[in-house]
Amino acid sequence: MKSGRGWLKPVAAAALVLALAGCAALASKPAPLDTFELSAPSVEMRGHSRRQILIAQPSALKALDSQNIVIRPSDQSIQFLKGAQWADRLPLIVQARLAETFQRSGSFAGVGKPGEGLAIDYQIIVEVRSFEVRVNGGEHADVDLFVRVLNDRNGEVRASKSFTASAPVSGSGNAAYVGALDNAFGQAAKDIVRWTDSVI
Repeated sequence: MKSGRGWLKPVAAAALVLALAGCAALASKPAPLDTFELSAPSVEMRGHSRRQILIAQPSALKALDSQNIVIRPSDQSIQFLKGAQWADRLPLIVQARLAETFQRSGSFAGVGKPGEGLAIDYQIIVEVRSFEVRVNGGEHADVDLFVRVLNDRNGEVRASKSFTASAPVSGSGNAAYVGALDNAFGQAAKDIVRWTDSVI
């Protein structure tokens, strides 16, 4: 009768192969992505009203409704910034930072998002039409936000307008691209707050 030890060597060899494969898998794990946010600009306003507004979740096409940071090499094509991502889906970040910009203005009695229990007078409805860095003909960030002000009491649109802003890319690397997008968003956000204050 053969000894039971005859199968130990193949098993040990198989275990070694699996261990080495595991090490290789760990060694080839992709590097963590650079993760970025937007900032909320401060905007100087005059006066204060009792109006309360709600910032609805913005809508966007699929390419912009994600954590990908869009790079546009031409009018017909888009790419995503390699090794980088937004901290959340872009529309949610735009919503949060736009709400913060309205709050910082001090011109409204209340500013909130859905589910926060405010007695709303107006809704700010945003469509993210463009939020990208163009790399053809000079690198610059382009932001286009289409905004509607909806009277929450009767469902009528009080006013609507497209807000566009552009900012040059200063420097190189992922942080420079996102910095340009942040600057362009800041310009648009301040314009949106001032305009909203003037129409309601």
